[in-house]
Amino acid sequence: MPPHKGLVHPKEYDWRDSNVELINSSIDHKIKYQSATTEPAWNNGIIGIEPGLFVWRIEDFEVVPWPKEKYGQFHEGDSYIILHTEKEGKNKMIHDIFFYLGSHTTQDEAGAAAYKTVELDEYLHGTATQYRELQNNTSDDFLALFPKIKILRGGVASGFTHVAEEENVHVDMLLRIFKHPSLAASRDAIMVHEVEPTWQSLDENDVFVLDRGDKIFVWQGQNCAPMEKLKAAQVVNDLTLAKHVEVEVLSQSETRSKVVVDYLGGRDVDVFDQKFVCERPAARREEGRGGMQEARKAKKLFKLSDKDGELSFTAVSEGENVNKGDFDGNDVFLLDSTRAIWVWEGKGASRAEKASWLKVAQAYVRHVSEDSSMSIGKVVEGNESQAFWAAVGA
Repeated sequence: MPPHKGLVHPKEYDWRDSNVELINSSIDHKIKYQSATTEPAWNNGIIGIEPGLFVWRIEDFEVVPWPKEKYGQFHEGDSYIILHTEKEGKNKMIHDIFFYLGSHTTQDEAGAAAYKTVELDEYLHGTATQYRELQNNTSDDFLALFPKIKILRGGVASGFTHVAEEENVHVDMLLRIFKHPSLAASRDAIMVHEVEPTWQSLDENDVFVLDRGDKIFVWQGQNCAPMEKLKAAQVVNDLTLAKHVEVEVLSQSETRSKVVVDYLGGRDVDVFDQKFVCERPAARREEGRGGMQEARKAKKLFKLSDKDGELSFTAVSEGENVNKGDFDGNDVFLLDSTRAIWVWEGKGASRAEKASWLKVAQAYVRHVSEDSSMSIGKVVEGNESQAFWAAVGA
């Protein structure tokens, strides 16, 4: 039995101290590929052959297919691998691999997800674009894969995955529905995030759905957006498909909205004097409801090379000077686009350079970047994604 089986990890893990950065440091490509050919998750006659979206969850160090009806649902205590394959032309397949780390996932699960992501890339002959995604700062490319995102509490290690309802034991669930700032122009940029079922979780800018078991309440904050109300209606519809319960929609400005606050432990709260504000669980640090942004420095390009006998990390260009011609196929480059970290791997890069990409990227995020939760993506020369070239400005 794995050492973390059945344990609950309530605190948020600091990924800046993670040993995930050691992944892919010394394993030969041929050995990885041979290992990949024995992984049932990849060898189903579809992966790498047919286009589509595929999701797996790490369970006891195993790669387990995630049910298609749950695509877009993620438990904050788990790690996932997502593969998106598109066909380009007659014969070429474009692959994007994401390993997604919930904010309370264990270090072992995160390490397994990172290792298996490398293995899947080997199975696809090293042509995939790889991304590391953190729950509280997912990239636009990741969000675009799903028509809706729902973040739920618990996870496979904790055993708290709402199965209690199947045993006739109800667990109150409070869902926060809000517009994600990174895709402000998209109708699908709505997040559904499970939060602590307390009145302190309420925010007047968003909509909340309280599933009490015998009844469902929709609490609409006084400043919520129409799209958030619409998404709440869709969430309620999903919840009531399996059970027939009463649904009541309440606006914060209504006197009766006190019913929800009372149920969530706020009986002593004056709803007309209390300002309901709670930090969003997945909002990016530089963006907020009022459009305030922190000043970000210009994009920067660095080179990782062992040309002189030892690995060196040096600045190449900055700002508008960064261009496609800066990339040399004999080395590995790191691009800080100010919104994400990109690693470009030249075909002629040495084994040591290729093996160090994730370690270097995470070290950069830890010591240099203004945002320690920035997403990290990796592309290989000749198989670059459009998102990468857009970040370069080419």
